[in-house]
Amino acid sequence: MANRNMQRESRSNYHKRKPSRHIWSRIIKWFFLIILLVVVSGIGLFAYYAKDAPNVSQDQLQSGKTSSLYTLDGKFLLSLGSEKRIYVKNDQIPTQLKNAIVSVEDKRFYQDKLGVDPVRIIASLLTNAKSNSIAAGGSTITQQLVKLTAFSTAASQRTLKRKAQEAWIAMKVQREYSKDQILEFYINKVFMNYGNYGMGTAANYYYNKPLKKLDLAQTALIAGMPNAPVIYDPYLYPAKAKYRRDIVLKAMLNNHKITHAQYDQAVKESIKHGLRKRRADSESKVRKIDDPYIKEVINEVKAKGFDPYNDNLKVTININQKAQNKLYQLANDGSVPFTNDKMQIGATVVDPTNGHVVAILGGRHLPSVQLGLDRAVQTGRSTGSSIKPVLDYGPAIQYLNWSTAKILDDSKYVYPGTNIQLYDWDNKYEGDMTMRYALEQSRNVPAVKTLAKVGVKRASAFARRMGVNVPADSGLSVAIGANASSLQMAGAYSAFANDGIYHKPQFVSKIETPDGLTRNYDSGGVRVMKKSTAYMITDMLKGVIKSGSGTHAKIPDLYQAGKTGTVKYSEQDLAKYPAYNSTPKDSWFVGYTRSYVLGIWTGYDNLKDGTIAGIGQQSAQLMYKSMMTYLMRNKPNLNWQKPSSVIRARIVKNSNPPEVATGNNGVWQLFVRGHAPAGISDDSASYDEDDEESDTNHQSSATNNTNYSSAVNNSGSTTQSSSNERADNRQSSSRVQSSSSQQSSANTNSSRTENSDNKGQKDKE
Repeated sequence: MANRNMQRESRSNYHKRKPSRHIWSRIIKWFFLIILLVVVSGIGLFAYYAKDAPNVSQDQLQSGKTSSLYTLDGKFLLSLGSEKRIYVKNDQIPTQLKNAIVSVEDKRFYQDKLGVDPVRIIASLLTNAKSNSIAAGGSTITQQLVKLTAFSTAASQRTLKRKAQEAWIAMKVQREYSKDQILEFYINKVFMNYGNYGMGTAANYYYNKPLKKLDLAQTALIAGMPNAPVIYDPYLYPAKAKYRRDIVLKAMLNNHKITHAQYDQAVKESIKHGLRKRRADSESKVRKIDDPYIKEVINEVKAKGFDPYNDNLKVTININQKAQNKLYQLANDGSVPFTNDKMQIGATVVDPTNGHVVAILGGRHLPSVQLGLDRAVQTGRSTGSSIKPVLDYGPAIQYLNWSTAKILDDSKYVYPGTNIQLYDWDNKYEGDMTMRYALEQSRNVPAVKTLAKVGVKRASAFARRMGVNVPADSGLSVAIGANASSLQMAGAYSAFANDGIYHKPQFVSKIETPDGLTRNYDSGGVRVMKKSTAYMITDMLKGVIKSGSGTHAKIPDLYQAGKTGTVKYSEQDLAKYPAYNSTPKDSWFVGYTRSYVLGIWTGYDNLKDGTIAGIGQQSAQLMYKSMMTYLMRNKPNLNWQKPSSVIRARIVKNSNPPEVATGNNGVWQLFVRGHAPAGISDDSASYDEDDEESDTNHQSSATNNTNYSSAVNNSGSTTQSSSNERADNRQSSSRVQSSSSQQSSANTNSSRTENSDNKGQKDKE
């Protein structure tokens, strides 16, 4: 009886457990089905991506890996790599170098039969997941070779599609070439800094030896550099170079390719041992003239997510080589006079219709150093009064709808909350004057009062849209000087030249990658101000050149506009060099036509180098005059067309409110339509620009336009120019109090906000 009961209980338990077994069986089946589906889907997706993979030939695998620059008309300009590459065949590559590369880059290289290493990929995924970063790579040497040959190394291009295509091509390369051939291709393709491609080239560059004559430590450095050739530069960063070299040596030891004794001896060797003296590369004339431009191209390509040295790009740039040559020539052959040989210049030419940087000048007497200091872009110095259209009067028209006849008060002014008095260039005040006259004659007090009316925060936002970064918490003194480069100023003025539409200045027009993708970077621009604002500013800036502070830039019969800028030395500067008191620290001119904008800064890299004296005070204007004359020789001389949103009328001088003048009396002034006083209507039909009377309601001290040669007397010495803008940016030193609290609340004068005078040091290559 007991046995029967036990049998019944056993059968009962069996039937109770049976559904549970069925559930687990189903779960396992579904799990394997899902895995199978994922695998099949993965294979399908891999096949889908792989079918579009580019073909890679042996010529491509063997070729150098450098980007090439082309002009807009499709002409080859230059290669970013060295002109000579020492290609080393397999039998010339020492086993020691092969062992070093394989040990540190791909220890399973000779065992891997696919071209991809699943074990290494899984290991790298686990390592990266653990570190929550890209701490380890899973690419084999074959995959790295494929990436260098056919794809971009940009982070933005590390997509699943690219990885699939890279793996597919690697498998094809693995089938078609031996391990020694693959290693040969890789060794001759990698970038090794200073324009060198291939380890054979690098051995010659760094040690003046062939690869087979390098010792173990030198071989390890060469093998490790491709990981980050700039960072592991033994000249500039010896500690980092030694760190990388020792990693390679440790990998060789762990891979049983060297003994402990060899390792100990190699790690003790100085990183400088056998290193040849660093030298400037011999450069072609084109490379020397274009170096500042090339430097900005490289920076722009990098900013767009590409590696110009490793991505084998075809880069179309916006340079006009003839204009670039002319700009360089004018600064260096004596065509434009400077105070002395140490006086420097930075200049940028921009096409306002599309933002293309046509040419830049990084300085005078440029050294034979690639990627040196580019004063056109890197030198952010106080702009002096050239900032006034951007920060003061442009916003006043844009936001307050001021007319060019707006009456401003040029009288004694003390910065609010201080006892710091603001002075004009002549230490005089002229009383009531129109905005037109204040801008033409570069009066400081009206500019500061205008900025106060607009508000620094609002004016800062206006300037920022035009590429000039003026902090919103700046003091009012920024109205007469803000830090900017010639590139930024040319870009900002291009918005005035282009009816209020701003194009960010660009060096690169197009980038083509080896896999056939093309990226165009030209854009339609952004409207940053009303047409009325742009036109009214341009109309006033025409007067600066005709009869104001910029008469040395005048080109007969050319429709042009522009603004001067002069910066005086700070009190701290003058305490060191009292003799500098009567001369400018920086001198600017930014001018434009419908076709080109040219921004020019002149000055010195270091305070001790000298000061802008004599004819040097006009160098910026004279440089503009010569260069713009050259640029416009084959361009139509187009005037700006007055938009319907602007009213033009003859106004009685200094009338407040404005009164219409009778007959041919008065001065032509502009008003924003809808904001002109009653009784003033558009009289453009009777307007003749050639007969326009300048708004000279006071005796102007501006000099007449003269050729710069007339400023040199018969004895060969230069005479001092009587520019009416000698002190755009300096408060009278005898009247400025030394209280730090007063200086802080006024944000001092803008000459004190300039960058320190250490700009002359060359950039590290």
